[in-house]
Amino acid sequence: MLLGFHYMYYYHNAYAENQYLASLGYVVLSVNYRLGIMYGRPFREPPNSSWRGSAEYKDVLAGAKYLQGLPSVDAKRIGIWGGSYGGLLTALALSRNSDIFAAGVDFHGVHDWSVFLRLWEDGAQEAPDYKEAVKLAYDSSPVATVSQWKSPVLLIHGDDDRNVPFQQTTDLAQRLKQQRVDFEEIIIPDEIHDFLLWKTWIRGYQAAADFFNQRLQKKP
Repeated sequence: MLLGFHYMYYYHNAYAENQYLASLGYVVLSVNYRLGIMYGRPFREPPNSSWRGSAEYKDVLAGAKYLQGLPSVDAKRIGIWGGSYGGLLTALALSRNSDIFAAGVDFHGVHDWSVFLRLWEDGAQEAPDYKEAVKLAYDSSPVATVSQWKSPVLLIHGDDDRNVPFQQTTDLAQRLKQQRVDFEEIIIPDEIHDFLLWKTWIRGYQAAADFFNQRLQKKP
């Protein structure tokens, strides 16, 4: 991530959402986790990351613990939000550390890496270590620890997503329902991953702010 409005509109919009949340009085920390840019190839391509172990989640967790130590932050009311890969990390945070993250907003995140392996490379299922790879990918996913998920979440996804299959969210919703986790959904018909319509961005980001206002604000 860049410190400011990004040249790619997806991140440009996300930065604007962070600015909006800050204008509402939230302390906002944007984490340039491993897999990001500006720190060289070892940072961009670290070992044991993504479906091979989710090592980058450690950076998100470290950011939350940093926030807990700030006098301006209520350690019991830390939220997390993100889109796409950020949605994945949001789901990981809630499934692994609902004790730290009190609420989350997940825009079209990946929730089960294992279903992608056979799609990425022809003949993957014939590889001698395919079963081990599938298990590693599953264990690196939010669904692997969904039984620990306690915090409320807002799920937002377009049903014509060509990057992250819509089923990633519908499957997670069923798992959350079985765990009796409090969740809300906004499904946008005919929208893709990078939302086509400006009104969809506005709707989603306003809904995210409203969700945090409802779930994180102190009651009078």
